[in-house]
Amino acid sequence: MNLGTTFVQDTFAEAFGMAYARILVTAHDQHWLDAAVREATGYSSSVIACDAETGLERPVSAAETPDGRPGVTLLMFGFAPESLEKSVPNRVGQCIMTCPSTAVYDALDSAERRIALGKHLRFFGDGYQKSKKINDRRYWRIPVMDGEFLVQDTVGIGSGVGGGNIILQTEDQAAGLAAARRAVQAVGGIEGAITPFPGGVARSGSKVGSRYKGLVASTSDPFCPTLRGRVESQLHPDAHCAYEIVIDGVSPEAVSQAMAAAMQAAAGPDVLMIAAGNYGGKLGKFHFHLRELLS
Repeated sequence: MNLGTTFVQDTFAEAFGMAYARILVTAHDQHWLDAAVREATGYSSSVIACDAETGLERPVSAAETPDGRPGVTLLMFGFAPESLEKSVPNRVGQCIMTCPSTAVYDALDSAERRIALGKHLRFFGDGYQKSKKINDRRYWRIPVMDGEFLVQDTVGIGSGVGGGNIILQTEDQAAGLAAARRAVQAVGGIEGAITPFPGGVARSGSKVGSRYKGLVASTSDPFCPTLRGRVESQLHPDAHCAYEIVIDGVSPEAVSQAMAAAMQAAAGPDVLMIAAGNYGGKLGKFHFHLRELLS
């Protein structure tokens, strides 16, 4: 199957069930909002080693936020709700509460369960914190040096999908970088989906396991151009560069929509082939077939 001049391989991306939280962050202006987002989404590319996979979901206008200030929603993914019980308060406490002028609200309307956020962070107030209940929602006002940090008592946890992906193959790095940017930008327009890796791109790729004992993952050698001839390559014969776009979403539908948008945006004369990463269908229960997504 071709998408314009780009060949779409008859394969599928294999993804996993994950838990996620959605928080709304507001700040005095865009400068401080951007600062909070950069900190809160740092070191969060993969739960292979990071405590969570996080990313910016969408901007929220001042007219939509509880305090009438500019905001964003962030998605935070973990393998289980128990892991988010640690990572969400840690990231909010260390990266957002410390950022001037910010406030944090829960942004998941229909939650399957709830975890402590302000209920945990309130102790930073050293006894001077105060709570307020509005419409059955409890908030904590924690004194800080520019006034108060307002944070919701708990946040909801939902069931999502992690590890949706496409692999772009190009003749050279410049073409690959340009195509990857187009793909990531397209995913940015899909509500409920994020690309957690740097700039949305996983340069390293990965496969399950390693020849070294104790490593749970290692380089995706079938897609490494310098290993062609030494391994069973999955690269297009003319490709010398491959980039993986990893997508997490709040539902299979969100991941499907994001993958389709990414492929459509990336395809072009400079992209030889679009493939995907999977493990033979043995590990992840979600299988996203590339050609079906485009039909």
